[in-house]
Amino acid sequence: MKKLIFILLFSLGLSTSAIAAGGGPAWDKFPQAKVTDMAALQNGAKLFVNYCLNCHSASFMRYNRLRDIGLTEDQIKKNLMFATDKVGETMKVTMSDKQAKEWFGALPPDLTVIARSRAAAGQGSGADYLYTYLRSYYRDDTTATGWNNLVFPSVGMPHVLWELQGQRAAKYVDEKDPHHEGKMVHRFAGYEQLTPGTMNALDYDNAVADLVGFLQWMGEPAQNTRVKLGVWVLIFLAFFTLIAWRLNAAFWKDVK
Repeated sequence: MKKLIFILLFSLGLSTSAIAAGGGPAWDKFPQAKVTDMAALQNGAKLFVNYCLNCHSASFMRYNRLRDIGLTEDQIKKNLMFATDKVGETMKVTMSDKQAKEWFGALPPDLTVIARSRAAAGQGSGADYLYTYLRSYYRDDTTATGWNNLVFPSVGMPHVLWELQGQRAAKYVDEKDPHHEGKMVHRFAGYEQLTPGTMNALDYDNAVADLVGFLQWMGEPAQNTRVKLGVWVLIFLAFFTLIAWRLNAAFWKDVK
């Protein structure tokens, strides 16, 4: 429990620093339907283990829980398990904490609850943040990794999905500041595609949505069941509220 609390606080701290680092663009709306789409969740799981699980663990999620998104145990073992042979194990990386500190300078955050921890008032949900963040990378030769991000300026993580999206450069224009006469502002004016990726822009956005949908589902695998159950509970309460109201009227009808 202490470890889970630490991860939540660490992730929240990263989110706050990202938002504070210059504001950044408005977050795009994550297509929420992905969380209930089994095919999208399965594709998101595939993207997660191939592109994220190399450095980031999901130490509070077990592989066998992926049966909840329609995968068989055999499919999980053959296609999604690269760091362990036991389907009941948690989704951890083989990299040790010592190696992570030596290579990256800090431990990459656990991603089990990352989508739940990144929400911000007035900006959107954690899924909105991740959906925008993973689509906002661009080439920047002034950084150590050669990559930068509009949502998280000077981000330490390189663009792990660059082969899918291709390489882009950010374009900026100088404009007069409407609030200060004689002052110029540096405004973002879009991206320039440098090299193509294996996916076109629409397919890449869809793939990112699948990945983020899986991250959101992983933060609370029972959320779809909870939502469905909640609807029936509300219907039940509404029905018996009507019965109680009519019974109350019948019991007191002769009381003057």
